[in-house]
Amino acid sequence: MNLDLRTVNVTRYITPLREGGSLPALAEADDDFKYVLKFRGAGHGVKALIAEFLGGQIAKQLGLPVPELVFANLDEAFGRTEADEEIQDLLKFSQGLNLGLHYLSGSITYDAAANDCEALLASKIVWLDAFITNVDRTFKNTNLLIWKKELWLIDHGASFYFHHSWTNWEKTALTPFAFIKDHVLLPKASKLEQANQECIAILNDNILKEIVNQIPEDWLQWEDQTITPLEIKNVYFQFLSLRLKNAELFLKQAQDARTTLI
Repeated sequence: MNLDLRTVNVTRYITPLREGGSLPALAEADDDFKYVLKFRGAGHGVKALIAEFLGGQIAKQLGLPVPELVFANLDEAFGRTEADEEIQDLLKFSQGLNLGLHYLSGSITYDAAANDCEALLASKIVWLDAFITNVDRTFKNTNLLIWKKELWLIDHGASFYFHHSWTNWEKTALTPFAFIKDHVLLPKASKLEQANQECIAILNDNILKEIVNQIPEDWLQWEDQTITPLEIKNVYFQFLSLRLKNAELFLKQAQDARTTLI
C-alpha cells in the first residue's frame, strides 16, 4: 500500500471548526478540494500533527476507513486579512507545513445508539486505539463520522500521549492502556482476538519504520528537547515496535474491560 502523502498549498481559509482545543478549520487548497486543517500553531503544536499523521497512516495500513491525509503548506502571507485576532495569530504561527484531512461533505457524527458497526470493524478500531494509546473515541467524543452510509475514523491527535512529557516512553509502550474501557465501540467489539491476529499479521517493523520516517523534519525541531530529529523518530519507532511485540497486554486489557462492560 502506498503511504506517501500529497502536498497541497492552502488557498482559502473558510471557517473554524470549534471542536476541541486544536482549533481546526475548513480550508480549500490549490487542488480545489476542501480539507479539515490541523495547525502546527495550535495548542499541542507539531506533536498533535505527528500523532494525527502516525495514527492515520497506521489506520490506513490496516485497511481502516480514514479520509485522505495531505501535507498542507501555509504561506506566510496567508491570513493577514483575517479579522479574528485569535485565528490570525493561529495562522501566523502555523506558517509552513501543516496537516489536512479530506473534508467529508455531508457527513454526520457517529451515534452509538443510532448507528451500527460490524463486530470485526469495531474490534479493529478498538485494537488500533489501544495500540496508539488514543484517549479519544469515547461516547462523549466519538471521533467517528458516517459518510455515504459508511463509518470513517477521524482525529488521532490525542494519541501517543507519552510524547507530551517525553519521559519513560518504554513504560508507556508496555502499558495495558486502561483508557480503553471508555471506548465507544467496545460494546460492539466482540472479535478482538481475530482483530489482533489480523492487525499483527499486517504490521511489522519495516512498515512502522517506513511510516515514522515520513514524519517531516520540519515537525521535529523541538525547542524543549536536545535530541535530534533522527533520535525523535527512533523513539517513535521503538515505541511502536515494542508495543506491537507486546500486543497481548493491551488486547487482554480490552477483553477484560469489555467483559466488565457487558
